[in-house]
Amino acid sequence: MKKKFNKKELAEFKKIILNIKEKMVDDIKHISEDTLKKTQKDASGDISGYTYHMADVATDTYDREFSVGLASNDRQLLYEISDAQKKIEDGTYGVCESCKTLIAKNRLKAVPYARMCLKCQEKKEKK
Repeated sequence: MKKKFNKKELAEFKKIILNIKEKMVDDIKHISEDTLKKTQKDASGDISGYTYHMADVATDTYDREFSVGLASNDRQLLYEISDAQKKIEDGTYGVCESCKTLIAKNRLKAVPYARMCLKCQEKKEKK
C-alpha cells in the first residue's frame, strides 16, 4: 500500500488548497470591510438625524455578530489550510494523524485539509 502521494498528486492538492485559501482570504476581507469598518448608522443605511428604533439596533447588532462569527470560522479554516500547506511541503500531507495510513484521494479532494481518514474521523466524532 502507498505511504504517500507522488509529486503530481501533491501539486494537484496544493492547487486546490491555494484556491480555497485565496477565496477564504477574500471572504474575510469582505466581511471585515462590510461589517467591522462601518458605523451603526452606515450599516443600517440611515442618513436621517433620527434616533434608531430598538428593533433596528438589535437586528444590526445580530447581523454584525453573525458576520464576525463567519469571519471567525473562516479564520479557523484558514489555519487548517495553512497546516495542510505545511504538510505538503514537509511530505506528510494526506497521512492520517491517528492511524498513519494514507487518506483516500476522494476524501482529500472533498476536504483537502482533512487530518484523518474517514474511519478515524468517524470514531472521533462518535466520542
